[in-house]
Formats: sequence, structure tokens, C-alpha cells
Amino acid sequence: LQLVESGGGLVQPGGSLTLSCAASGSHFADYAIGWFRLVPGKERGGVSCISSGAGTTYYLDGVKGRLAISRDNAKNTVYLRMNSLKSEDTAVYYCAASPVMCGAATLYDSWGQGIQVTVSS
Repeated sequence: LQLVESGGGLVQPGGSLTLSCAASGSHFADYAIGWFRLVPGKERGGVSCISSGAGTTYYLDGVKGRLAISRDNAKNTVYLRMNSLKSEDTAVYYCAASPVMCGAATLYDSWGQGIQVTVSS
């Protein structure tokens, strides 16, 4: 799969954004799609993931209740709705596809180019 993120930008604390991850290629519905983020000086970390099939969702503890991941297999797209954004959510966000399952970054074999999200007043 080839993945392209969109929807990032500058938002004030407490605001909302929706990131999109559009995929091209075959069998999108068979892939788990995860969102990761990279903050300068820190390791890339997983934020959320949605499985293939049943669409089971997973979230980092620190974002539960504020982020919602969803997928539209007819549009080959996964969305990450981010609410009540905090300054610590500032990062480059990447979507990635795993042919296996949600989990560690090593399970994902396709990555988007990343998109900047900045939370600042």
C-alpha cells in the first residue's frame, strides 16, 4: 500500500483536528492501520490503531477519550479525530499499514510521509 496523510496543521489548545490516511493499492480492508507520532528528541510511538475485519480499535492511554480512529474501506481511508488537543500532542503524525495486526511498529510494512500537528496558542 501507498499511504498519504492529510488534515494536519496548527490548532489552539482545546481544539480539534481530523487526520486522514488515504491508501492506494489492493486489499486495503485486509490491513490494520495505525497512527504513530514523532516528537523531536523522543522515539516514535504508537497512538492508535484499527484492525482489519472487525475494526477493533486501540489507543495509547494518554489519548483515550480524546482521539477516535475509524475507517471507511469503500474509500480506502482511515481517520483520526483528535479532540481536546494539548500542547503535548504536537508531533509529526504518521499512518502505517500492517498486513498482520495492530501492535509494534515492526509489524507495519507501509508508512506515510508524515504530517505536522502543532497545538499552540
